[in-house]
Amino acid sequence: MPASNSRMTAIVCHGPEDYRVEEVGRPVAGQNELVVKIGACGICASDCKCWSGAAMFWGGKNPYVKPPVIPGHEFFGYVEELGPGAAEHFGVKAGDMVIAEQIVPCDRCRYCRSGSYWMCEVHNIFGFQREVADGGMSEYMKFPSTARVHKIPAEMPLADAAVIEPLSCAIHTVQRGDIQLADVVVIAGAGPLGLLMTQVARLKTPKKLVVVDLMEDRLELARGFGADVTINPKTQDVDEVVRSLTDGYGCDVYIETTGHPSGVTQGLQIIRKLGRFVEFSVFGKETSADWSIIGDRKELDIRGAHLGPYCYPIAIDLLTRGLVTSKGIVTHQYDLTDWDEALKLANSTDSIKVLLTPGYRR
Repeated sequence: MPASNSRMTAIVCHGPEDYRVEEVGRPVAGQNELVVKIGACGICASDCKCWSGAAMFWGGKNPYVKPPVIPGHEFFGYVEELGPGAAEHFGVKAGDMVIAEQIVPCDRCRYCRSGSYWMCEVHNIFGFQREVADGGMSEYMKFPSTARVHKIPAEMPLADAAVIEPLSCAIHTVQRGDIQLADVVVIAGAGPLGLLMTQVARLKTPKKLVVVDLMEDRLELARGFGADVTINPKTQDVDEVVRSLTDGYGCDVYIETTGHPSGVTQGLQIIRKLGRFVEFSVFGKETSADWSIIGDRKELDIRGAHLGPYCYPIAIDLLTRGLVTSKGIVTHQYDLTDWDEALKLANSTDSIKVLLTPGYRR
């Protein structure tokens, strides 16, 4: 067991635009807890929005982020220390490659007790509140006793293991769309999540899979991942193209993953009557739309998608079988000490997915 005063390098969030590389105390495993050595941790779009001070994270009387906290929820690692009872509790041993789901359920509220643990009323998530545990932008992190832990095959490549969390979210989102064989499906946004959703949606074999994005290189990746049609709104009329594919009716399923208000209004325009609109994105500000479209004009089925419940084993299996890949999506790796450079790149259009890999040397 490591000494309680041993130290490690971590990124510490102190407030908007105030994230620092620091030496902090290394966690120690208690009853039914694990300490893992981090293999990699992705920088998510929500991390970038949190850093920039987006109101949804910092606003109101009870802000979602409670600093100081080590951020990071797209992590995996290797079991370094097992607290008393942890081996039996989680079914793991020292050295195992593992991942914990991003939510740390309370296991007491009505949602946890009914099996809907990802909607836990307390809703602690790794990397945003320190009450339960810090996140993965560090050399080591602790998994509390209520964490949902999954083993990863030892032979899985680092980049694939690092996208298990976003892939799980992508799977849940696609499942919420209830895609049928005759459906025309539109995925708005070809960032990391949109590209993973494209691969998952292709496995559902819809009639047509359409991806919309402003960047040609990402649309090219989407085509390689199975998109039948790609649309760049800078040069094409999205509504016109989608209606040409659907006898003028509009798409059956619209998945919004741009995180931009225009992605919402675009979807309400191009989706057919009685269609299924799935909202995944985290927005940096409030979004306005003509709400009457949902009821009076189209009677739409609006579905949210949050986290990746019950999807981690599926994500691990799809990656293991090569049905989904991180190739082309994971574009850069940085050491923790290169945080400023890594964040700048992650917050730009010059990357898709940036990983923080402790000890990584370029």
